[in-house]
Amino acid sequence: MLVQRVVDGDTLKLGNGERVRLIGIDTPEMHESSKLYRDSRRTGTDVQTIKALGKRSYEFVRGLLENQRVRLEFDVEKHDKYGRLLAYVYLKDGTFINAEIVKQGYASLLTYPPNVKYVDLFKQLYKEARDNKNGLWKDQGGL
Repeated sequence: MLVQRVVDGDTLKLGNGERVRLIGIDTPEMHESSKLYRDSRRTGTDVQTIKALGKRSYEFVRGLLENQRVRLEFDVEKHDKYGRLLAYVYLKDGTFINAEIVKQGYASLLTYPPNVKYVDLFKQLYKEARDNKNGLWKDQGGL
């Protein structure tokens, strides 16, 4: 499948028009939304900082995926409540994108059972990214 466009750090649009939500990860919001304000209240981080972090995540993911052919792997549930495909995404060379985004420090974890196939891997990569100050952890101190 061809990734036509990266919508944000954790959502893609395929060439066939379907949207894909990456399972197990969450990137900062870069557009006005109720989630942006919820995240700001929850973390105590101002909205503009969250948007800037969201843009950095988006740019990282766009660099990895836009106009690339990918393979999708599904977990227990294939769609979310918004009708998006829920998937683990792989490049042709085998790179596990969901894991790579966490490993490089551009996402936090978001687990919704029963879609938990790689939760232990993601937890380990998240801890390593924070400890090594990768990606967004480098100068912001967190997501």
